[in-house]
Amino acid sequence: MAEIVLVRHGESEWNARGLWQGQADPPLSPRGRHQAEHAAGRFALLAPAALYTSDLARARQTAEILGRALALEPRPERRLREFHVGVWAGLSVAEIEAGWPGQYARFRAREPDVRPGGGESPRELLARVRAALDAIAARHPGETVIAVSHGGVARSLARASLEHLDALRLRRAPDGGWSPT
Repeated sequence: MAEIVLVRHGESEWNARGLWQGQADPPLSPRGRHQAEHAAGRFALLAPAALYTSDLARARQTAEILGRALALEPRPERRLREFHVGVWAGLSVAEIEAGWPGQYARFRAREPDVRPGGGESPRELLARVRAALDAIAARHPGETVIAVSHGGVARSLARASLEHLDALRLRRAPDGGWSPT
């Protein structure tokens, strides 16, 4: 069985401005490049066999930085893209709440078939990303692989995983965060 380590891209120019990105393609901010450089050394300890990335610029740039440190060439995987949020891309939360209050509330409530901004539903996102991860895992049995993707992808996978658990054991880390044990 492959172990896939999912990594969120560094901060993008739009993250810094508080704008929703979806599948829009803003680049990393200077802070985002620094975040990727800082993280690269930690991932080297995993000795990954391969590095995959969403084809969007912010993820690709993060993967290129990681790849230089890991001596791996990032492999683009379109299915690792962020949620497609349609016309919400480029807008702030306040603009989205004002323009689509009912739809935004349904999206925040995690309704599986709501299409934010006319984009894709959470159910469609999960199917797309799971297919990508299954394909990657099949190519790398018994190996560790890094996949650079997006926050919405990671949150959706985490929520879907937690829905199938009866309990989750957590440990408080020295930095004050929580991690599964």
